[in-house]
This record gives sequence, structure tokens and C-alpha cells, in this order.
Amino acid sequence: MKQLIPLLFLLVSTAYAQQPARTATTQFVNTYQPPTFADADRLTKLQAAFPIVEKLYRERAEKFHYPGLAFGIVLDGKLVYSGGMGYTDIAKKTPATPKSLFKIASMTKSLTAMAILKLRDEGRLRLDDPAEQYIPELKTHKYLSADAPRITVRHLMTHSAGFPEDNPWGDRQLADTDADLLNLIKGGISNANAPGIAYEYSNLGFAMLGRIIRVVSGKSYEQYITDTILKPLGMLDTQWECDRVPADRLAHGYRWKDGTWVEEALLHDGSWGAMGGLITSIEDFSKYVAFHQSAWPPRSDAYGGGQSAMPIKRSSVREMQQPWTIAGLSAQARNSAGQLCPITSGYGYGLRWNQNCTGRIDVGHSGGLPGFGSQWRILPDYGLGVIAYGNLTYAGLGAINSVVVDTLISIGELQPRQLPVSPILAQRKAELVKLLPDFTNAERSGIFAENFFPDQSAETRRKAVQELYAKAGTIKHVGELVPENQLRGHFLLEGDRANIDVFFTLTPETPALIQQLDFREVSRTK
Repeated sequence: MKQLIPLLFLLVSTAYAQQPARTATTQFVNTYQPPTFADADRLTKLQAAFPIVEKLYRERAEKFHYPGLAFGIVLDGKLVYSGGMGYTDIAKKTPATPKSLFKIASMTKSLTAMAILKLRDEGRLRLDDPAEQYIPELKTHKYLSADAPRITVRHLMTHSAGFPEDNPWGDRQLADTDADLLNLIKGGISNANAPGIAYEYSNLGFAMLGRIIRVVSGKSYEQYITDTILKPLGMLDTQWECDRVPADRLAHGYRWKDGTWVEEALLHDGSWGAMGGLITSIEDFSKYVAFHQSAWPPRSDAYGGGQSAMPIKRSSVREMQQPWTIAGLSAQARNSAGQLCPITSGYGYGLRWNQNCTGRIDVGHSGGLPGFGSQWRILPDYGLGVIAYGNLTYAGLGAINSVVVDTLISIGELQPRQLPVSPILAQRKAELVKLLPDFTNAERSGIFAENFFPDQSAETRRKAVQELYAKAGTIKHVGELVPENQLRGHFLLEGDRANIDVFFTLTPETPALIQQLDFREVSRTK
């Protein structure tokens, strides 16, 4: 792989450093074409997997004693399949359906983060503002070390404020009042780390974000999120408080104890609800999942329904989904087939980010409360999303969602979007092929950057390429260019005895020139 995972975190954290608001219009290269899906019939192929997916969820529910389970599959911005099984109310035998309203617990966090970004985009706060600017009670916070930086809004959003991991203690604070929260802060908060150096999951941090939303917007975080995110997305059934949910649609929570289900008391909404208080259905939340999918790929066309109809900019949604804090490496992780496949993880703004051994990226969040468990994720490059809720205490749905994703990709033969070849890449490839294998007049061709021949002379390059050509034999076909981005890619020279992979990358100048060129022999495809 040309790109290394540790480098990715560095690049992401640098690329998205917050900048002051700009009034000038960003200029785009009008030749840019975003990546697209090659298969125009993705849904038809995917439908063959739906009965298997339902069976997988049913087996999970039966094995782990879920009273009820609801699920949904979102493809290219649409809820294409959903279902439910078991009961949301055991006593009344109310069936679980995609319209049933479940507490989704920490899946709420990304909506809180989105509200913060909306306030940021409107110029009403900055992510690197000290949190104490909006919560004065934090001014007396005693830090772990004298050189510790002040806790910022960004630290709270990325679980890096230094507070200790607080599951499941934080769940029991859900209904606390604003006064309770402020008194907790004034009374002193213990530190696990200095701010900004480590990931440590903190429900308290997101409760503070809820407070910041109230202070900056002048509305409760519930009202602000409802007005600016839920309503614009058409999530009209989503609620914060159980008593506002129709009784026949409210999922009751249960704990499996001594071979039977024991109903859990429903936790009420309060000052901590910004970390996990939302109540929603598969049908409603699929609209939020679709909005996250709509941010990809980066492109220049108009926002669907007009930009004013979107809660935040597409670029801000993508910013949410980047790994701002390194959360860990699962070196012994295995895929759904049981094969070793390490996963590296990060945390964005209210979202978890994972990349597995194949380079596949998924973004989403799990949730857990007494009586409930949930998980959703999207695969940005595949246009695929899955959601699942269960009404069992801390029901783990991440593992089954991984199996479902693998099943959908395999049976549906889903492939990631393909990036079209940019005009400059195509031009440089054509010019390069004409010079091979002898590099005749290469120094005067005008296609190589100023570093190219000082790094390695034309004679040295000529000799190495001619040796590869001798191994390959007659070149019978020049393969299609496979781009990695707008300025980097590779292609095959197919010989009668061997193939040669040609990789090149261009400079940042305009017009872009070849700064690196690598050749290597590769195995023939049988």
C-alpha cells in the first residue's frame, strides 16, 4: 500500500485544522469528475441478500434473548429494506417494526456533534475555544498537570478532554437537571489524562456539549437539534422524552435475568440527554443515515433540496466522519469468515471510524442503556448503511452488523466507487508510454519535474526499465490507468512473458509534472 494508516491520522488532523471564516469563493478545477459506481443495478443484486440478512438478525435475537429487534438497510440514500421481529412490549405482545421507537443511547452523540458544527459554521463558536468560555464552572477545574492545555470544545467532541471513561455510570445521570450538571462540574471532576493526548470515552463530555448548545443558541439542546437537524431531515417521529411517544410504538427495555425478561425502568430525558437520550425508529433514523451518505463523494453539484434545506454543509458532515483521535488498534480482529483482519480505529465528532486490513472504511456509532442496545454504520465508499436496535440491556449489535455488511457486499457484489481518470493523469500516461523503454529525449520532453533526473539519471532509469522489458517480452497491451486520486495512479504493461506495473505521481504545480516513477514486475493473472 502506498499510504500507511498511521500517516492517515496525521494527514487528517492537519487537513482539517480549523480556519477562520472565509468570504472568498473557493475555486474548483472544472475538469474534476467525482467517483461513481460502475454497476447501475446495485439494488437488484443486493435484494438476493435480504432474506439472509433477516435470518441473521433473527438468529442473533434468539441466541442472545432479545425481546425485540428492528433493522434497516440504506443504499445510496434510500431505506431499501427493513424489518422487525419479537416484541417492543412483552406484556401486550406489541410487534417490533421499523416504525417502533427505541432509545438509541449513544447513537445520539453524532447529532449533538452535528449541532455544534452548525453553530461553528454559523460563526457562533470555534471548536478550539476553551469550553470554560461557555461553561464558566470549568474555570476552576483542576488539571492533571500544570502544563495541561485548557479543555476545548473539540476535546469534548473527540473524547480527549482527559475525563475518565464513564460507562455505565454516565447512563444513570441521563435525567439529571442542568443544576445537577453544573454542580457536578463546580464540585470538581477527576482526571484520567491531560487534555488532548489520549482517547477516553466520556459521556460527561457530551453532556457538556449539550450545555454549550444551550448557552450559544439560547435554546435547550433538545429544541435546537429538533429545529435544525430533525425537522429539516423529516425525522418527525423522533422524540427525547418517553411520554411523548405513542404507547403502541414505544419500545420497552428489558434485562435477561435468571431465564426470563425483567422490564427496566425507562430513563427520562435531562441535562445528559445530549450524550444518549434520543428515541427514534428505523424509518426516521434512516433519513439521518442517508444524509451522512449524501456527503460522499466530494463534488460541485448543488445540495439536494437546496443548501438551506440541509442541516449542515456536506463538507462539515465529512469532517465529522474523519478520525480526529486515535482510539486503538485491534491486531487480533477477525472478519465474519473468521480470518485474521486487524482493524485500526479512531473517533471523529460523535462518530467512530474504522479501517480494516483490506482498507475498507466504516463510520458510525453504537449505543447502550439499561434496556437497550443499538448500532449503525455507513461505508462511505460503498454507499451502504445498516441500522439495528434491540430492547435488551446493552444489546451488542456491532458484531452482527459486521456480518450483515460482509453478506451484503458479497452477495450484492458491491464495489466501491470508481474514480475517473483526471485529464492530466491521462495526458501524462500517454506521454510517458511514448518514451518507454528507452527514455529517448526524456530530459527535453517537458513532462518531468525538476527533481526527477537529479534524483535518478536518465541512464540509470533507462537501464532498469530495459531489463524489465527484457523479462516481460513483447508488450502486447497497455492497461487502463487506475487512479488513486487526481494526481497519482498506476497501469500495467502486459508482456507475453510477464507484466510490468507502472506507478507515477505528479507535482502540485500547474500543469502537474511527473515527480516519481516506479516500475516493478508483477505476477501474470491466469
